Amino acid sequence: MCLLKIALLQISSCDNIKDTIKKGIKYCIEAKEKDADIILFPEMFSNGYDIYKRSFEEWKKDAILLDSEYIKTYQNLAKELEVSIGITFLEKTNTLPKNSIVLFDRFGKLVLHYSKVHTCDFSVEANLSPGDDFYVAELDTKKGKVKVGSMICYDREFPESSRILMLKGAELVLVPNACPMEINRLSQLRGRAYENMLAIATCNYPKTVDDCNGHSSCFDGVAYLEHLEGSRDTCILEASEEEGIFIAELDLTQLRLYRSQEIHGNCFRKPSKYHLLIDEKKEEPFIRKEFRGNL
Repeated sequence: MCLLKIALLQISSCDNIKDTIKKGIKYCIEAKEKDADIILFPEMFSNGYDIYKRSFEEWKKDAILLDSEYIKTYQNLAKELEVSIGITFLEKTNTLPKNSIVLFDRFGKLVLHYSKVHTCDFSVEANLSPGDDFYVAELDTKKGKVKVGSMICYDREFPESSRILMLKGAELVLVPNACPMEINRLSQLRGRAYENMLAIATCNYPKTVDDCNGHSSCFDGVAYLEHLEGSRDTCILEASEEEGIFIAELDLTQLRLYRSQEIHGNCFRKPSKYHLLIDEKKEEPFIRKEFRGNL
């Protein structure tokens, strides 16, 4: 049995980036003491996803470069602690900022750099530049190698996100988040894990952060086991609303055996029938007419 321990840091950021870095380091050390193999932060931890109460001209100044001290600190920490760290930030680019995550392996090597594809363009996130694609990387942990991808918050609303990651070989999807995780959003994550036979670990902010409520979670995607009658609950962790470190223990051996035997994922898809999914029409049903962004 290979139990991969994923630490979800359900914590708030501080008023400035230096204190935020210090707090993040403290919690990473505590997660390592709990034998974590992977550590995940909530969405845009570098500024606490503080983009709704300030103008774009103000919060875009929070954007930082990929080679910033903030990023390098967690890269060095991953190497020092010998643990993988997924750190999130508002990324500075030559155009509009991006909502990004970088994942370092236990040697401090950057193995994944992903920017949110489905930006919330009905809100102030219309001021962000969306990511270009979904990526999967082979992550080296002390428990062995695992194929990891990422979605960020609103990406969860689109089944195409996790489906593409599944098709690219992902076994585990890391999801930084910043919104209320209620029954419907949790159900989305459960569904994405079930239909793609992969694990999804989501890290949210605690209830002390505006418009967030904790409930970080992990669904292992394994719906059926031979020794159980009927289906099982794929939720292996749902956190409380409070700030803290929550550890999900993912049985990779069980997940891989399940993927080799079950019928979901890519087994019986019919891609030749899905043309409409890539037909980008200007007039589509259910387009929201009201625009709340501030471009």
